[in-house]
Amino acid sequence: MQIMADVGGIPGKNCRGFCEYCYFKKVTQKKVLGCKNCPPGQIGCPHCTTDTNMTRDYFPPYQVLSSLQTNIFQTRLPKDTLVNITGDGDVSCYPHLLELTKGIHDMGLPIHLGYTSGKGIDDVSTVDKLINNGVIETTYTAFSTDAKLREKWMHDPTADVSIQALKRFCESCDVHAASIIIPGVNDGDILAKTCADLESWGAKALILMRFANTANQGLILNNGPIIPGIKEQTLTEFENLVRETAKNYNLRVTGTPVCDPETDAPYALSKDKNKEYLEILTPVRAEATIVTSKISAPYIEKILENLNAADYVNVVSTSQEIACLITEHDLREIDLNEVKDTVIIPGRCYVHDLVAEKIFRSDGKFRLIHRGPDMLTADGEMSGTLSKNDVLKQELMAFEDLIELINYMGVHI
Repeated sequence: MQIMADVGGIPGKNCRGFCEYCYFKKVTQKKVLGCKNCPPGQIGCPHCTTDTNMTRDYFPPYQVLSSLQTNIFQTRLPKDTLVNITGDGDVSCYPHLLELTKGIHDMGLPIHLGYTSGKGIDDVSTVDKLINNGVIETTYTAFSTDAKLREKWMHDPTADVSIQALKRFCESCDVHAASIIIPGVNDGDILAKTCADLESWGAKALILMRFANTANQGLILNNGPIIPGIKEQTLTEFENLVRETAKNYNLRVTGTPVCDPETDAPYALSKDKNKEYLEILTPVRAEATIVTSKISAPYIEKILENLNAADYVNVVSTSQEIACLITEHDLREIDLNEVKDTVIIPGRCYVHDLVAEKIFRSDGKFRLIHRGPDMLTADGEMSGTLSKNDVLKQELMAFEDLIELINYMGVHI
């Protein structure tokens, strides 16, 4: 289990400048999306309003520690709990990082240093101090172990130091390296060198991330393309890259949005070799339509087919590739002739409940709209720390919740 220690920060400002490929680089306007956290009669809340996380500077360490202590007192923590230091800036740029880690260490809790590029580390000795302060795990943006590429694409002012810091972390704690793959930039021989370095240094895992450059790939804040002219990497090409990398190096390699060669995530239950686990689930006894993303749709359809439920539960795909980033724009593109009387939308999608109801009733037909589970599977960012059994268990629990919702709210057969 992880408990968060949020240090705040503003993308681009509290990370020594945007990386060339940064999601937030072209976010220039306030956008109110709507989500499940909004008040019933109000569209917009801190979770789904663009400027919420674009205007908060770093929090002082005493505030972070106070919030952490409150969360600890309110939660029964397992013995293996990690404190995840996270934020919207780069945590390595947090000016009070050593003070904060010392305070958490004094609480007797080990630390996961959340996503960091290392751009804030000016001296490799800082890594040793962080290790002494209880950092036992970190997620570190590698991108490439070529200093010149880091300078150009990450605008890293101390690229050589950042690479040495990554090496020192690998030697001292569990490192989950991460690389956003930009076709023609840090793939091919460059990726091979990065993987070889990480392997020799002792990194535990590598997460490969497919570069998003269009709205349907997740740029829902009118912020794309981030880098004009970059050739899109197809899902098949990206999945092949993940599998080939996993085969060639002694690293736990996963990919997001696909795939995890070791656990079969995402949607391990869709694999024929795991079909027997579906017998555990409650039978589907009602009709409904599941609205999901372009990537998830074929997996969910296969699972429903193996559950013998495809005749009365259909899946409608949006053009958006990531289900939790579906917006009202995606829902408006759906052909309502394909939608049954009960509609289940992704639990975390960025659509207000009232807006979803209005869209799905716009043809004059009354439909019941419900949110499904927040997650039906684990992507590579999560599954990299899970076993195959962990992934199967998580999916079985999520699909059982989904089926119970269908049976309770759907039109009974």
